[in-house]
Amino acid sequence: MWGTSSFSTFFQAELWIKELTSVYDSRARERLRQIEEQKALALQLQNQRLQEREHSVHDSVELHLRVPLEKEIPVTVAQETQKKGHKLTDSEDEFPEITEEMEKEIKNVFRNGNQDEVLNEAFRLTITRKDIQTLNHLNWLNDEIINFYMNMLMERSKEKGLPSVHAFNTFFFTKLKTAGYQAVKRWTKKVDVFSVDILLVPIHLGVHWCLAVVDFRKKNITYYDSMGGISNEACRILLQYLKQESIDKKKKEFDTNGWQ
Repeated sequence: MWGTSSFSTFFQAELWIKELTSVYDSRARERLRQIEEQKALALQLQNQRLQEREHSVHDSVELHLRVPLEKEIPVTVAQETQKKGHKLTDSEDEFPEITEEMEKEIKNVFRNGNQDEVLNEAFRLTITRKDIQTLNHLNWLNDEIINFYMNMLMERSKEKGLPSVHAFNTFFFTKLKTAGYQAVKRWTKKVDVFSVDILLVPIHLGVHWCLAVVDFRKKNITYYDSMGGISNEACRILLQYLKQESIDKKKKEFDTNGWQ
């Protein structure tokens, strides 16, 4: 029979094997995820190149969304306005200067450390060091970072002189697209989306983030994609959402007058 010491040694060895297996499985899953992300990105780049060959993309592109039996609503595909050699005018915003104290804080959060360490809590969201690391180099941004930033924009929009903003979270568009309006209509139970100046809708394309902006002041829908992609489908889905939201919350049809 084994003594107490032998049993303890065997038990510790078994625990060590389980921990080692767990670490290996975790690393294997992470590696598999990275491979799948690379495949998806390669496919997206290939489709983009094919699209560029078929269509001549000009510096200024404006698409019009065809709305049956209604007036056309312009859907703008945003283009880069900051060209090489272009200097900012007095009317254009500059990035705020990063002080030495800010630099020190940035380096501190990017340094190696406990990845589960909580660095900030706000808007019912928790940001850990692992989340912040997605902002470093060419890492993929995660939902926590996007949602936190969207909430920061909403908070900032409360300042005097700034346009009012409501931002949906990263799960909204996917839910709307796959399950329809009924699946998301309660998301605005306490929010009147028609009372703000701008609606922000983050869109996740697997390994790439885009942004759709509904501007009630300019009366248009703009789709931003840093890779030059175009999505008429996203704009159509959002326009249909506004129609259904108006009928459900306002008990009237969405007024498209003046959207030309």
